[in-house]
Amino acid sequence: MAKASEEIYLIDGSSYIYRAYHAMGGLSNSKGCPTGAVFGFTNMLNKTMKDKSPKRIAVVFDAVGPTFRHEMYDAYKAQRPRMPDDLQIQIPFIHRIVDAYGLPMLSVAGFEADDIIATIAREAAAKKWKVVVVSGDKDLMQLVGSGVTMWDPQKDLLYDVEAVKKKFGVTPDKLSDLFGLMGDSSDNVPGVRGIGPKTAATLIDEYACIEGVYENLEAITQKKVRENLRVNKENALLSRNLVTLFYETPLQKSIEDLVIVGRKDEELHELFKELEFKKFLDELPPRQNLDFSGYCVIDTIEHLEKWVNKLRKFSIFAVDLETTSTEAMRADLVGLSFCGEDGQACYVPVGHTCGSQLSKDDVFTMVRPLLEDESIKKIGQNIKYDTLVLQREGIRLRGVVCDTMIASYLLDPTRRGHSLEDLAQICLEHKMIPIVDLIGKGKTQSLFSAVDIAQAYTYACEDAEVTFRVANILCPRLETEGLAELYYNIEMPLVPILVDMEMKGMRVDTEYLRSLSTEFAQVLETIEAEIHSISGECFNINSPKQLGEVLFNKLGLKTRKKTKTGLSTSIEVLEDLAHEHELPRKILDYRSIFKLKSTYADALVALVHPQTGRIHTSYNQAVAATGRLSSSDPNLQNIPIRTTEGRKIRRAFIPEDGYVFVAADYSQIELRIMAHVSGDERLLEAFSQGEDIHAITASSVFGLPSALVTDEMRRKAKAINFGIIYGMGAFKLSNQINVEMKLAKRYLEDYYALYSGVKKYMDEIPIQAARNGYVTTILGRKRPLPDINSSNRIAQQAARRVAINTTIQGSAADLMKLAMIKIHKNIEDSGLPAKMILQVHDELMLEVRKEAAYEAAELLKREMEEVYKLSTPLKVDAHIGVNWDEVH
Repeated sequence: MAKASEEIYLIDGSSYIYRAYHAMGGLSNSKGCPTGAVFGFTNMLNKTMKDKSPKRIAVVFDAVGPTFRHEMYDAYKAQRPRMPDDLQIQIPFIHRIVDAYGLPMLSVAGFEADDIIATIAREAAAKKWKVVVVSGDKDLMQLVGSGVTMWDPQKDLLYDVEAVKKKFGVTPDKLSDLFGLMGDSSDNVPGVRGIGPKTAATLIDEYACIEGVYENLEAITQKKVRENLRVNKENALLSRNLVTLFYETPLQKSIEDLVIVGRKDEELHELFKELEFKKFLDELPPRQNLDFSGYCVIDTIEHLEKWVNKLRKFSIFAVDLETTSTEAMRADLVGLSFCGEDGQACYVPVGHTCGSQLSKDDVFTMVRPLLEDESIKKIGQNIKYDTLVLQREGIRLRGVVCDTMIASYLLDPTRRGHSLEDLAQICLEHKMIPIVDLIGKGKTQSLFSAVDIAQAYTYACEDAEVTFRVANILCPRLETEGLAELYYNIEMPLVPILVDMEMKGMRVDTEYLRSLSTEFAQVLETIEAEIHSISGECFNINSPKQLGEVLFNKLGLKTRKKTKTGLSTSIEVLEDLAHEHELPRKILDYRSIFKLKSTYADALVALVHPQTGRIHTSYNQAVAATGRLSSSDPNLQNIPIRTTEGRKIRRAFIPEDGYVFVAADYSQIELRIMAHVSGDERLLEAFSQGEDIHAITASSVFGLPSALVTDEMRRKAKAINFGIIYGMGAFKLSNQINVEMKLAKRYLEDYYALYSGVKKYMDEIPIQAARNGYVTTILGRKRPLPDINSSNRIAQQAARRVAINTTIQGSAADLMKLAMIKIHKNIEDSGLPAKMILQVHDELMLEVRKEAAYEAAELLKREMEEVYKLSTPLKVDAHIGVNWDEVH
C-alpha cells in the first residue's frame, strides 16, 4: 500500500494580523485593552486547525526592520504608516496564542514572511509534499502549482493554477511579470504608469514576460501604452524584482521540524480569560472547577426543613428558579435551587411531569418565610425574572442585595454578554451544562418540566452555585472601582420597582387596534397604488432588489451606499434621495405605516396576556451602554410620537375603568445637564430665567432679534442644540436640516461663539476620557472607551462622540432612575391609589384613580424636579389623560 504524501500548511501570519485588525478594530476587553486583531487572528487559526487538521504547519511573520528589498529600492513600502499603537500592543498576545497552540513560528531578519513561505514551499514541493499556503495575499499566488495550492480561510477560497489564471488572466509563473507592469501602490512598487491589471495581463499573455514585451515594443499598437512602457522600462524591471519571491531564505528550523507539538490548554485558558474571548473558551475542554458531588435533590419535608434552617444561618445565599418559559409573566415554576457555600447546593422540584417531588403547597409553606424575610440576604442572576415568577405564585422575594447580571453590566456596560454562562467563563473559567443538553432545541425542544429530576438537579444546582461564586467576585470589584453607591442605591432598589411595573402592565383597547390595523391596510393600498403610478410599473415594494432596480436603474437616482447584495435602500438612503424625487418619500411613508401595522397594530393584540388582559413589557437594565432603561416584548420606546399614525398607536393604551393616566416628562433635561456639567454662563442664565433656549440659539445663529425668529429657524436651532449632545458635526447637521455643508459649519461656529463654555467642555471631555480610558456620569456611572486612543481616526472620533453623549444622556438616565425610586416610595408611604406603569426616555407615567389625579401630577412634578440639585433648575411638565397619547 502506497504511503500517503506528507502535507504542510504555511500560514501568512503578518497578512492575517492586519486583515483581522481592520475587520475587528473596535473590539476590546473590559479593561479597555484592544483585542480585535487577536480575536480575528485566533478565529483564522481555529478555522485552519478545525477544518484542515494539519500535522505539519508553520506560522510565519515579518521580522522587525528593513529587508533586502529596501536595499534594492529605498522607497519600498515607504508610504506605509508605522504600525498603529493599538495593534502593536496586540502582537505579543498573538505570538503567545500561536505558541499555546503548539505551532512553530518563524521570522527571519532582513526577509519578509512571503520569502520564508516561498523557501519552505519550494523545499517541501521538492520532497513531493503537498503544500497549502494559508493567505489571501496575491503575491503568494506565485507559488501555486507543482503540488502547491493556496487557501484563504476568510473567504474559504482555494486557489490552484486554473483559479489563479481565472483571477489574473495569466498562470502563476508569470505573476511576477504581471505585477511588475502593474505595480502595487500599497507597497510603493512603481510599475508602469497607466498600465492596470487588464492591460498587463494582455501584454504578458501575448509576450510571455517583461523582456518579451520590450522586445516587441514597436508592435504594440496603443500609442499611450507603448510610450508609458518606453519611459518606465527601468521601473518595470525593478518592480518585478521587488515582487518576485525569494526562495533561499536562511531558516532557523528544518522543515522536518515544522510539526505541531501539542496544544497547551492551560495557557490558552489564561489567555482567553484575560482577553475575554468567551467563544474560544467555550471550545476548549471544560476546566471543571465545580464539584457536583455536593449537590442534592430535596424529596422530603424533613430534608427541606434542614436546608431551610441551613440557609437561614448563612449571611447570604443564592436563589435560582427553573421554569417553563423565558417570559416571566407566562412561565410556570418547575423548581427552586439554593446555594450558600461553595460546593453545596440543593434543588427543590415542584413542577416536573415525572419523578418524585414535594407538593408545591408544602414547599411554599416552608420556603415562603425564608424568601420573604428582608433580613436574610439573597443573590440572583437576572433576579427580576425570578422575582416576577415568584410574585405570580404569591411569594414576595425580599432581601435581594445582589444581581450578578447587573453587577457585570455596571462593571462593563459595553460588553454584550452578561448571561450566567458568560460570567461563569469570565469569572470562574467554568463551562456550564448547556440547557440544550436537557431540553433540546428547535422543533424538538421540550419544556424543562419534562426533564427527569435526576438530570435536572445538577443543572439547577450549578446555576445557583455559579451565581453565588460570581457574586463573591463581582461585588468586591464594584467597591474598588467606585460603583458600589450607584449599584446599591440606584440599580438594585430599582429592581422591585420594575417588577411591580411589569406585573401591573398596561391595558390596551384590542378592538381599537383591530380597526386601526384595517385603517392602516387601506392606507398602505393607497400608497402602494401611488408608488406604482409614480414608478410606472408594479413591483414588490418590500423587495430591496426590486426597489433598487426602480430607484437606481430606471429613475437613475444616485447613491454611494452599498450592501453585500447591491445598492442600499435603507431609510438613511431613502431620506437622502427624498430631497431629489417623490418616489423615495412615498416609500418612506409606506415603510412607516407598514411597521406600525405589523409591529404594533397587529402584534400588540397577540401580546395581550390571557389572564390579565394587559400587555406586560419587559424593562432591561443591562442593555443600553448609557445606563438608560430599554423595553422589549413589546418595545414601547420605538413608537413614533411625531407622526399622526404613531400617536394613534399610543391611543390604544388606556387605563382601567375609573382610572386615568398621569404622565410627566423632563423638559430639555439633556440640555440642562449640559449647562450643569459645562458651566456655560449663557446657557445657565437662559434656563434660570425660563427663556426659550431654541429661540435664543436661533437668534444668534441666524443673526436676528428673537421676535423675528420663525418656526423653521427654531426647528433648525433645536436640531443644533440637541445634536451637540451627540457630538454632531457639520456634515450630519447639513443633512439633518438640509443646508449646504459650508452653512452648517457656520451655524456650529456661531453656536460655539454663543456658548463658549459648551465648546470648552466638549474639547476637555475627550481629553479626560483619553487619559482615563472611560467617562463617568454625574452619579458615577462608568463607560469604557477603548477606541478613544485608537490610531484609527474614524474609531477615535466615534469614541469622542460617545464620550460626550454618555456623560449627558447617562446622567439623565441616572436622574430618571433616582426619581423612580423616590416616587415609588412616596406612593407606597402615602397610600396614593396609583401605580407606576411606564418609563420611556424622559417620561414617567402612572395609572391613578381619577379623584387622585391632580395629587399624583403634583407628586410627579415635585419629585422629578427635586431629585437632584443641578446648577440649573430641572423642569417637568405633567399631564392627565384617558389614553397615552392624550397625556402628551
